[in-house]
Amino acid sequence: MLQAFTEELVRRRAEHNNCEIFSLEEISLHQHEIEKLEYLDKWCRDLKILYLQNNLIPKLENVGKLKKLEYLNVALNNIERIENLEGCEELKKLDLTANFIGELSSIEALKYNIHLKELFLVGNPCTEFEGYRQFVVATLHQLKCLDSKEIERSERIQALQNYSEVKQKIREQEQAYLLKRAREKEEAQRRMQERKDKKQKQMESKLGFDSSDSLQNKENHQAEGDREQGTWRTVEDDEEDRRFWEEPTPYTPESRLETHRYIEEKRRAKDNIRESKKREKPLQTLVTAEGKVLNVNGPKLHFSLKDDEENNQIILDLAVYRHLDTSLLDVDVQPTYIRVLVKGKPFQLVLPEEVKPDSSSAKRSQTTGHLVVSMPKAKEIILAKQKVSTSIKESDCNTLQKNARSVQVEKLEVDPSKYSFPDVTKIIQKKERIGQGPIRLQPEKITETKKSYVDFENNEDVPPLI
Repeated sequence: MLQAFTEELVRRRAEHNNCEIFSLEEISLHQHEIEKLEYLDKWCRDLKILYLQNNLIPKLENVGKLKKLEYLNVALNNIERIENLEGCEELKKLDLTANFIGELSSIEALKYNIHLKELFLVGNPCTEFEGYRQFVVATLHQLKCLDSKEIERSERIQALQNYSEVKQKIREQEQAYLLKRAREKEEAQRRMQERKDKKQKQMESKLGFDSSDSLQNKENHQAEGDREQGTWRTVEDDEEDRRFWEEPTPYTPESRLETHRYIEEKRRAKDNIRESKKREKPLQTLVTAEGKVLNVNGPKLHFSLKDDEENNQIILDLAVYRHLDTSLLDVDVQPTYIRVLVKGKPFQLVLPEEVKPDSSSAKRSQTTGHLVVSMPKAKEIILAKQKVSTSIKESDCNTLQKNARSVQVEKLEVDPSKYSFPDVTKIIQKKERIGQGPIRLQPEKITETKKSYVDFENNEDVPPLI
């Protein structure tokens, strides 16, 4: 695309310098199809390296004030003359490869660039002149390398000895080339005018703009032409492309510029057709004329709709592209449906139950990138009361249950093989024995006790001890 040399372009290419151009020391502006070089010496005074190769620059200008410039690359442009570089005091390397320099004597302007060591003129018409290298070597004494070939001391001495003769030959060849260029310019101008007139006639014949047609007929022709544009345009464009690319033309600045403009014109035409098709495409119907909301999946995304009865809400999980910026999503929740615009494409779903739009929330998953929309139901559900005392909170009940489970009774286990205990189950109350063998009576025991004490006296008046 043909571009003007603007400050915005320069700032965009100065990203490595935080888009600051005043302190910029190096910039690459190659392959931007720039047709005119301007303002650079005002915006970027500190430039040391400047890349401008493969553009459409016809003239070296507005770089003479770049006093710190050390390397200038303007290869593959439409430059025909070396000029306006006297102010580049620090210039060390100049690349003019594959331009249209035929006025070789213009290199004398580089005498003032005393630090110039390398010069590239390969691919220019002047390199075909007889005595080209000798003339350049003898003219520019400070030069160390020409067209990637080092200049020997003996070569310079020989070039200086034959300088007057070589210079005369160069002048004659130069004049012949300039006459040839004048004819090429006239031919290019004529060919361009013919192509312009031919295109104008084709447009008039296609649109049917005749003097006998009425305004209504002209409008009908215009509309018909627009409808048939996709049909006839393809066939005739192919024929025009074939003629343009097969027609032999000399390689000149004019033909190179014409080629770029032709390509740009075709590109614009394709863009216009594409835009017209977008405008003609009918808008997708989301709501019918009767007011019925339709289910639409424009972006063709997977989704799931879940009824969360426990929280009394409906959850939509939309499988949005993981790396899609959230700013490209627009969520609109309505009581009966939800609409999500994904990069302008609508996703619309009718909900099974009415929801609350104001209480709804939308979130993006950090792992999958899915869009999750939670929509509380409009109809409230009354849950059954639990059988718990009102004085005890739910959290307290949970705490009591946990404590009850945590308290356990330890039981002492005894190995019966090591310890023996009486069988309690066989113990019965002792019954009074009558007439079953000899019985020792209690008084007998008392008598024995009395015998053990010598001074014991039995006093019947003293009550017995209990």
